[in-house]
Amino acid sequence: MLSRVAERLYWMARYVERAENVARMTKAFQALSLDMPKSVDLSWKGLVAVTGMDHVFDEHYQRADDRNCVKFLLADTYNPGSLFSSLRAARENVRTTRDLVPTEAWEQVNELYLFARDHLDAGINKRGRHDFLSEIVRRCQSLTGLLAGSMSHDAAYDFVRLGRNLERADMATRQIDVGAIRLLERGDEPRPYEGLLWTSVLRSQSGFQMYRQHVKRRINGPDVVRYLLQDVPFPRSVAHALSQVEGALDDLPHNEIPLRVAFQARRHVLDANVDKLIASGGLHAFMDRLQLEIGELHVAIAECWFPEAELA
Repeated sequence: MLSRVAERLYWMARYVERAENVARMTKAFQALSLDMPKSVDLSWKGLVAVTGMDHVFDEHYQRADDRNCVKFLLADTYNPGSLFSSLRAARENVRTTRDLVPTEAWEQVNELYLFARDHLDAGINKRGRHDFLSEIVRRCQSLTGLLAGSMSHDAAYDFVRLGRNLERADMATRQIDVGAIRLLERGDEPRPYEGLLWTSVLRSQSGFQMYRQHVKRRINGPDVVRYLLQDVPFPRSVAHALSQVEGALDDLPHNEIPLRVAFQARRHVLDANVDKLIASGGLHAFMDRLQLEIGELHVAIAECWFPEAELA
């Protein structure tokens, strides 16, 4: 397989996963804003912080209100991590690799992009936001299932798995770092709505129902952090995503350096003592280190198989 083709498959999967993550995160926060009393001030800027694009937002907006933050996350083309920018990039990457993916996959990506383009205004508007975001998530998941069920699980699909799961791990760590840590650091304040806030964090990762089934305790910060980090059977946990990355790397040639970095990152996650990290105030530093390791893993993959890639 040509290096440039492998790179495009990898980035196609990352961009689709990124769009789905942004849609799910925005949808969960929208539901939280409806559940919370009007007296509680929820900052939509926190969603922008999760994506790491605060500086870009601040360059274009003076007010971090609902509409501005949602427009930035969903529609702004100068935000490379916006839902629309991600789907446009995913479509371009699939268009140039159509001979390696099922025809239905190209059709779904194209239809997904066109749907997003034609209905962005509905997504920005409060009244149509829930339906728009639900449809984006549904179509992204349908594409993921189509690729898993109808694309040969060869080297091309391994690069799809790499992109999807590395993006998934990255977003989960960002959710924990920005959202969860902010809640944990308010230990000396009354938190009557803490359950709703942690539920929103779980729903951002589609983890609410599975958490209730398998943890079987009331929703609380340490258990949620532990679940999203270390619960290997849950497909959106960091540990599961990194194990999938390892599996994909193991099937590819010349994999020594990326495989070693992936193994180290996964062991780092599984060996963490979440209760001790929270009690000592070291969770933020731990998440920073883990995000750096995920970035190093991307660089190792790019240097190994995409020598001309942009390391972004």
